[in-house]
Amino acid sequence: MTISAARSNSDWLNKVPQATLLFWIIKMMSTTVGETGADYLAADLHFGLIGTSLVTGLLLAGALLFQLRARRYLPALYWICVVLVSIFGTLITDMLSDLLGVPLAVSTAAFSIAMIATFTAWYAREKTLSIHAIDSFRRELFYWTVILFTFALGTAAGDWVAEGLNLGYANSALLFGGLIALVAVARHAFKINATACFWFAYVLTRPFGASCGDLLAQPAGNGGLGFGTIVTSTLFLATIVGLVGYLSLTQKRLTAQQSL
Repeated sequence: MTISAARSNSDWLNKVPQATLLFWIIKMMSTTVGETGADYLAADLHFGLIGTSLVTGLLLAGALLFQLRARRYLPALYWICVVLVSIFGTLITDMLSDLLGVPLAVSTAAFSIAMIATFTAWYAREKTLSIHAIDSFRRELFYWTVILFTFALGTAAGDWVAEGLNLGYANSALLFGGLIALVAVARHAFKINATACFWFAYVLTRPFGASCGDLLAQPAGNGGLGFGTIVTSTLFLATIVGLVGYLSLTQKRLTAQQSL
């Protein structure tokens, strides 16, 4: 029996979190962990790109299986999937660039097309791209496919701007941070469609977080601050764990109150 056949749509609740301030903080930090964590596993621990991709891919597949089987949003499970997707998406781009020699500009264009195609198929089938309606098996599959492409695209675009165009990590972070600010202004000042603004911001947080991660981790000779991948990954991952723990406790309190 398939997962989708095991239950009806009426059994589903929305499976993803609301786009609160904490959501965006954790999302940005997860992108940084994806960038520095992938570098740490592949280079510092000498797993290599292929070995790291295999291990991370298996962990991601297992986490997504539990996520898809869950009947409601579980903060810890959801954010484990996001962090693993972040690392795996980074590795996909790195393998294309480092092992196959695919230019970053080409990767950026290819992942953009793949993401837009997924959005198109999602909307054609479901008539909505809203994160407030991830309430069926098919919609969640579309959601996680898009998420994977946003991380791979963000990695390619961030590296292309910072390294390929020689803008540097600090300037790249300022550029993408500025674009995120423009999206926020477009939403709150001009009332641009909330779903469109959400997805634009979601894509942009990936290169913004990656640029911040590289800025912190890379040595001064490469334009970074020299904190290293271990310190940067540990600091951001510990912060993510703390914030997700807080969200989990908050959700348990709300569930307990609703059951009274």
